[in-house]
Amino acid sequence: MSGGDKQRRARLLCLLSIVAVLWSVRPIPAQVEDLNVFTRWFNYAHADWLVRDHLNSVAFEQLHKRRNLIAELKSAEDWRRRQAQVRETLARVLGPFPERTPLNARVTRTIEKADFRVEHVVFESRPNFYVTASLFLPRKLSGRAPAVLNVIGHTDIAYRSPFYQHLILNLVRKNFIVLSMDPIGQGERLQYFDPQLGRSLIGGATAEHSYVGKQCFLAGDSAANYFTWDGIRAIDYLQSRPEVDPERIAVTGISGGGTQTSYISAMDERVKVAAPANYICGLRRLYESIGPQDGEQNFNAGVLNGLDHADFLEVRAPRPTLMLVTTRDFFSIQGARETYMEAGKAFEALGAPDQLAITEDDAGHDYTKKNLEALYAFFQKHLRNPGDPGDQEVDFLTMEELRVTPTGQLIGSLEGETVFSINRKRAEELTRALEKRRSIPGSHLSQAVESARQISGYLDPGPPSSPVFRGRYHRPGYTIGQYFMPGEGRIVLPFLLFRPEQASSPKAVLYLHPEGKQAAAATGGEIESLVRLGYAVLSPDLSATGELGEADDSVTFLGVVTGRSLAGIRAADIVRMVRYLQSQTDIDARQVAVVSVRGIATPLLHAAAWEQGIGKVALIEPFVSFASVAGHRYYQVPFSDVVPNALTAYDLTDLEASLAPRPLLIINPADHLMKPASSTVIDREFDVVRKAYASKGAPFAIQQWKRPEEVRELLKAWLKE
Repeated sequence: MSGGDKQRRARLLCLLSIVAVLWSVRPIPAQVEDLNVFTRWFNYAHADWLVRDHLNSVAFEQLHKRRNLIAELKSAEDWRRRQAQVRETLARVLGPFPERTPLNARVTRTIEKADFRVEHVVFESRPNFYVTASLFLPRKLSGRAPAVLNVIGHTDIAYRSPFYQHLILNLVRKNFIVLSMDPIGQGERLQYFDPQLGRSLIGGATAEHSYVGKQCFLAGDSAANYFTWDGIRAIDYLQSRPEVDPERIAVTGISGGGTQTSYISAMDERVKVAAPANYICGLRRLYESIGPQDGEQNFNAGVLNGLDHADFLEVRAPRPTLMLVTTRDFFSIQGARETYMEAGKAFEALGAPDQLAITEDDAGHDYTKKNLEALYAFFQKHLRNPGDPGDQEVDFLTMEELRVTPTGQLIGSLEGETVFSINRKRAEELTRALEKRRSIPGSHLSQAVESARQISGYLDPGPPSSPVFRGRYHRPGYTIGQYFMPGEGRIVLPFLLFRPEQASSPKAVLYLHPEGKQAAAATGGEIESLVRLGYAVLSPDLSATGELGEADDSVTFLGVVTGRSLAGIRAADIVRMVRYLQSQTDIDARQVAVVSVRGIATPLLHAAAWEQGIGKVALIEPFVSFASVAGHRYYQVPFSDVVPNALTAYDLTDLEASLAPRPLLIINPADHLMKPASSTVIDREFDVVRKAYASKGAPFAIQQWKRPEEVRELLKAWLKE
């Protein structure tokens, strides 16, 4: 190597040394936090579907038990026993129905047409609960004629739509009497109609059905009860008419009308012929595809009690029944075919294989000419009313011609009952019964806790599971560990564990937020304020929060039909977290302090009622009670935060009272609208809690109208007590 090469090499080595030194003292780039646990974790890329998938699996297991029972049915006697069981189950799950009271039917106006007339009718399916309907009467009637109850799907204007008029007027041309009525929340029966705005304050038909249906579930009832009873009373009205042959009555409807057809014709043996359209598809296929639909399409614990779509058909055997289906419908065609095949076994065993029929066409969620003509022919045959089954073009009536009430709405015309007002009376009766039990010294609270365990569908999670460690971030004075652990079934629960760096064996706090683990995790946030006091804080995503998605109606209604409330599942999530903390040798979790925000108070109170490892409870902005939700026409409490059927046995205040003598702090309690509750409401609602704590000399406090910074100070003081 020449002298020049040596010099160049020396200069290069010197330069590299300088670069190395400079590199070693470079500023460390600020960490970019990603507190999502499942980032770049392929197995949980769709974690927001885990809760739905799990509840589907619960439903499928329950449906599998039913399928095994059906597989054992062979003889006519087997099927008759099954029919009796289904009738009893339907009566229990769908009922009880009210007493048959006078219909007080009256014709409000009559429209005359060349070939028929329309009598607009109002009758009372329950006292002061009005049903608007129109009776289409052909002019060429000779003696008593067959009648069809046409129930309507989810169209805001109900049977006034040309879509529905086409079927009605074709049936009338074929000399059928047709009664079409407005379903609850549709046509002239909007339950939340605002006369000044001229519309519902809740939304369209499905929104109204679900909104009031949730209140019904809370009181141990269902919207399906109201829909079905309206239909049964409509048949009562048809039979009261001298023009109608009471032995020749049929029911048909499409979509939501197919739902009502299925219910009514299964529950009322006077229905000679039934023809549900574009609805029957089997619950497994329904849940696999579009999921549970609006309120009235879900039975209270229906799947848990062994019911499926096929039961609506099988319980009718051997009475004539026709399924109308289309291959591109969002109601699964595969499920429709499977249901038809199963129901056919019942009809065959009972000696009437030809009494169950199906008509299928290639179309979407719609009537087709083929299916309509099959319907006309089926009715003509089985209602003994022969004629041409051809589908014809018709002239539609106007909205004005089909108006029943003076204003076009019951609200503003006849100030009667609504589903809400009737259900409120039921809820008030249940609440009075609770108050009576509370006033009697004894075991009410222990019974309420046991009822909460059963009604919520809570399953004890057992010993804590070992979590998967995902990573760690450092902040000044503390670390944030990312983990996930097995939850119930297919659910996996991500959580963050905030640990103060200087504290030895810190005490444990569990922080629960409806928006998930990150909602209060920001620098300077609520969790950091607790960590800086020396506490280890665990913040999880409970089921259907944070990375685990949202609790939409499809998820919560799956909980309704399977008897597994989301509150019960989340309560088990909370218990898992408490037991995990207690398993950590470097954390003092002998008595875990738990803080919840808004509606997460519901699962927390359930968990705390039977998990003694929860040492103290703080509820921030909890709504005051289930009774407050059922007792007000408008509410803003999410359905995921209530427990269906709870008011039949307990309320949240019973669970709060059961916690005594463990310390309980309630900050900024909210009313049914999730607004600050008044002092009057607080005094009334929490009276039972105050008495329980006073009897044990235990610490209980309610703090109202506190600003965020005051809430933080209250929690600090509460933790130090």
